[in-house]
Amino acid sequence: MTFAAHFAQERPNEIALRDSYRSLTWSEVDDVLRPAVNALTHTPMRDTRRVAVFAGNSVETLLAYVTCTLAGSSGVAVNAHLTASEARYIFEDADVDVVFCDAAHAETAASAAAASGIRLIVAWGEGSLPPGVRSWAQWSAEAGVEEPRTDLPPRRTLVYTSGTTGRPKGVELPHTSWVGGKDITEHVDRLRGNRMIAYGRHLVVGPMYHSGPLAATRLFIGGAPVTVLGKYDATELLDTIERDRVGSSIMVPTHLQRLLDLPSDVRERFDHSSLKYVLQVGAKCPDSVKRAMIDWWGPVIWESYGASEVGTTCMISSEEWLQHPGSVGRPVPPFEAFVRLPDGSEAPPGTEGELWFRDTSGHGITYVSGAGTNETFTLGEIGVINEDGYVWITDRAADMVVSGGVNIYPAEVEQTLLRHPQVSDVACYGVPDAEMGERLVAMVVAGGSDLPTAEALRMFCREHLAGYKCPKEFFLADELPRTAVGKLDKRAIRRAHDRSSPRTDMREAARTS
Repeated sequence: MTFAAHFAQERPNEIALRDSYRSLTWSEVDDVLRPAVNALTHTPMRDTRRVAVFAGNSVETLLAYVTCTLAGSSGVAVNAHLTASEARYIFEDADVDVVFCDAAHAETAASAAAASGIRLIVAWGEGSLPPGVRSWAQWSAEAGVEEPRTDLPPRRTLVYTSGTTGRPKGVELPHTSWVGGKDITEHVDRLRGNRMIAYGRHLVVGPMYHSGPLAATRLFIGGAPVTVLGKYDATELLDTIERDRVGSSIMVPTHLQRLLDLPSDVRERFDHSSLKYVLQVGAKCPDSVKRAMIDWWGPVIWESYGASEVGTTCMISSEEWLQHPGSVGRPVPPFEAFVRLPDGSEAPPGTEGELWFRDTSGHGITYVSGAGTNETFTLGEIGVINEDGYVWITDRAADMVVSGGVNIYPAEVEQTLLRHPQVSDVACYGVPDAEMGERLVAMVVAGGSDLPTAEALRMFCREHLAGYKCPKEFFLADELPRTAVGKLDKRAIRRAHDRSSPRTDMREAARTS
């Protein structure tokens, strides 16, 4: 018996899965999954059995990931905002054999798949499909509705995160989140032990190509009903929490900030008493936002600090945070935290320096490419640890920009802008942003006498990069400060930015935002 059929017997009238357009009972979920799992199980693939999921948030997107899991395949989460060339890189790097997508992204997916030599592209949703793209309904109907095999070994989901080279790096679901099992049956049984299932209905808020929202797939297989939000809207989020009696969710600081930006009468209109657990991930939450949310929603907010490569390394509850404001918590097993001094030794408590972690299980980080680390690693940030083991993040050693909980690597954007004929040098960096945490801006040195306009540079970026990677502002400089070995001096550039007036950017009032 499939997991959905099991819950259909236990809770026949429960809405198992819903979004703004569709809702399914457990029995209806079973009707969708049986043929889809059979179809994917019988699809010839390489041993890694990787399937790209390239779509916006929806009921169907979650079911696509579930199909991968139950068919013993590895779902590869692909950012739905990527261009065809960007998606192609991931398809090829991950050795993808099949692409699942929605109709809105079918043309981009088909283009990337064709360039990668992928023959099977399956799409759902309304709208005409490009040649060579099969409809989900037709593809799955051909496989039959018999009980799917459950003796296959489970495989981990794969997500892509920016690495030190600026190229995205693929990493499998970390061992701290992976329940394993010798086959699908045992894997599903283990997923039922997730403590978040006890909180009831789970709400997906962020895009499902991120590791946090993807936790909904595992919760759903374990038995938690799930509601999926599409494009984020703060008022709709509150309405959904009240309507569906949501018990748990995962959000980034930008989500919380936008909730607080709502007028007080709007916030007070909705009942949030069903919430039992809200996990804040993605970036350090501003203290004022965190305190205001705890005042509003009560002590249901927990903060997780970590990365896609390793999962949660530190955790803190609302009660602990109120006692240690600004902390991201203490390390969670199997991780230990320490501050490393320039000579490689461990610093005493209270010393600020580069923050490192030790994975006592010995796993460390392993990327699909084979690159990785041993059991000690850093997430590229500066921090301090007190005598009780609580960790504070004080700065970032790496250049990564975190905007709205999304990682942006400046090197990739710089390499793109340098291809513009009117750009001879460029530096991209993050600056504080009240809503997004940080926003990416670019300091540009013109190539030749014709000065580039910000609008021209913005359009150039949009042609070659996903929208979220494009700088929000462009500033013009005569030259960029560099170190003795020729590297961009980002600290000096940020200081120059702080001294800049909005009237000096791109000289002739060419500022965009």
